[in-house]
Amino acid sequence: MSMEERLAKVFKALSHPIRIKIVQNLLSGEKCVCDLLQFVEFSQPNLSQHLKILKEAGLLEHRKVGANMHYRIKNEYVKALLNIAEKFIIESQNFERM
Repeated sequence: MSMEERLAKVFKALSHPIRIKIVQNLLSGEKCVCDLLQFVEFSQPNLSQHLKILKEAGLLEHRKVGANMHYRIKNEYVKALLNIAEKFIIESQNFERM
């Protein structure tokens, strides 16, 4: 897979508001799927599908703890990517107001 294809996969994974919400929630640390369910108004199968997309894009990793699956951000670059995107949006809005 080329670098362009990998970048597209990452941005596609982050292109859904629920997946952004999941990633933002995981920025504070590892969480069980049961805990993540409290932050999204979807069923567990729907949440699992979103988590799978984020994991396949390389943004998350998981581990099994007893009967529960725990997810966490794969590395600090995920947080940096979101911070840069937010700054880009803020700056774009400020520029449009001029």
